[in-house]
This record gives sequence, structure tokens and C-alpha cells, in this order.
Amino acid sequence: MNDRPVIHSRLAAPALPLSTPVMPASGCFGPELADVVDASVFGAVVTKTIFVQRRGGNSAPRLHDAGLGMLNAVGIPSPGGAAFIDEVLPRYAAMNATVIVSIGGTSVDDYAAMLQALERVEHSGITAYEVNLSCPNLDHRLGIIGATPSGVDTVVRRLRPLTARPLIAKLTPATASIVATAQAAECAGADAVTVCNSFPGMGIDVQSRRPVLGNVTGGLSGPAVKPLALKLVYEAASALGIPVIGCGGISSVDDVLAFLIAGAASVQIGTALFSRPAAINEIIAALPDALQQCGARTPDDLVGTLRTG
Repeated sequence: MNDRPVIHSRLAAPALPLSTPVMPASGCFGPELADVVDASVFGAVVTKTIFVQRRGGNSAPRLHDAGLGMLNAVGIPSPGGAAFIDEVLPRYAAMNATVIVSIGGTSVDDYAAMLQALERVEHSGITAYEVNLSCPNLDHRLGIIGATPSGVDTVVRRLRPLTARPLIAKLTPATASIVATAQAAECAGADAVTVCNSFPGMGIDVQSRRPVLGNVTGGLSGPAVKPLALKLVYEAASALGIPVIGCGGISSVDDVLAFLIAGAASVQIGTALFSRPAAINEIIAALPDALQQCGARTPDDLVGTLRTG
């Protein structure tokens, strides 16, 4: 951790203080940007999702401009657990920031094996884990493990005894009830939930009559999903006793304020970083004045203050 004063503490229990409520979403900020963007001012850095086995990802094309959003079907390529621990994790740890490692799996055993491998690393620099239960662009023949409360419960309950570090469950919007899956995560022992990952979608090139993504379907992110994500954050935060991390279409300081007001304790920024790698730095720099204009001293003063009456 840096020596900056902690002004945001909603995730401080257990032992996850954030110096600011703003951080990158998983897969959207890597060590390759550390020389051009100062990550030490982030609330945390969230790694790309790591699987215990090596993954090549989906076939091209993987990205498509959808106008007000981006369709992606990257498929979470992964160097595998051993290569991540030996080669990638030390680069994240060198960023002088709180490190949250995102872990994935195509089975409950995969999640457990990855977490156990990370727990064996001495002086890893890992502060917390985000459990990716929600990626909509894995092999389309596979279901989303976090789409049901029982699926969320199974994974989180399996992982909870394996670590004393905070567990954050990243939830999918592709579910019948975000409240039900969020409550399942809380009951199973999650310390926080991230709401939410990209929304399942697709695009078609009408001239060729072919999908615009090699995987046929993918995930929609960016400004188009912000109203949808805000609603889910509001619903989840209203029902939980643990913090909600808001994610979905955030690209400005006003977006951050909106998610805080809806009930998010902190936020993640994703798609905006593809065109503006320093977007987080700009937003963090603008946050104190924006808070003051809202009559708030700290981000916590705004959390869950939506006026509905």
C-alpha cells in the first residue's frame, strides 16, 4: 500500500482499505501500461482473469465497435497459473498499488486449484481476490457458472475456507435476479460483489450475413450499458450488507458519482481505458472537486444517497 491517507473505507473490512473508490476493471489495465500511467493513485489494480490452465482465447475477430459500446469475445486468454505467478504477478506487485487478482475457472475444482496455487506464493503482494463468475464470452457451449444463485453459492462456498484474504464475487447480468445471486454470494462468505460484467450480445454483418465476432456472441460494454448497470447496482446494494463495486459504462467523474449515489461503495472502469488509458487518473484528479460540488467530504458521504421520495 501507498502512504496516502485512506479517504474511502467501505471495503476496509476485512483489511481492504482503498485510498480512492476508483479502479480498473479486470482485463482493462495491465503491467504494460505501468510506464505510461501512474497506477499508484488507483484504489487498486485488478489483474486479468487467470485460469489454472493455459487458455488461447476465442477465434478472431474478438472486438467490434457497437456504436455506444463495444462487443468483445476475447475468451480470456491466460498464460496459466504457473506462468502468471512466475512472470506476470511480480509485475503487478511492482506497481505500488493494492493488487486484486481475478481468478476464473470452467469448473469449481479449477477455481479452487487456482486460488490454492496463489495462496502458496510467499510475498505475493496480493491483497484480495475477485472471483470471475460472469464472463459471457467463454466457449458458447458452456453455461455461465454464476447465472444462478446455486452456482454462485457453490463456487464462493468452496473458496471461502481456502483464504483469509477478502473474496469479491464478480456477478453476471445474465441472471433472473441480481439480488438473488448477490445474496447467494454474501451468504456463502463473499466480502463484496462486483456488479456487473458485460451484457451478453451479438452483432451481424448484413452484407456477409455473418456474425461480427468469431465466437458468434460476446459481451457488450461501454456507455450503452450504464443505465442497465446502474439499476443492477441499486438493486443489489439495497439488498446486501456487504459492499457493491459498480461497473458498467463508467467514463467520467459524473458517472462515478452516479454509481456511488446508487449504492456502489467503489467502482471499476473498463471500456473507457481502451481509448483513454489515463481515464482513471483524470477521474481521480477530478473527484475531490466533484464531491465538494455535491456537498460531500468523502466518497462514503454519497454512497446509497439516492432520493426516491
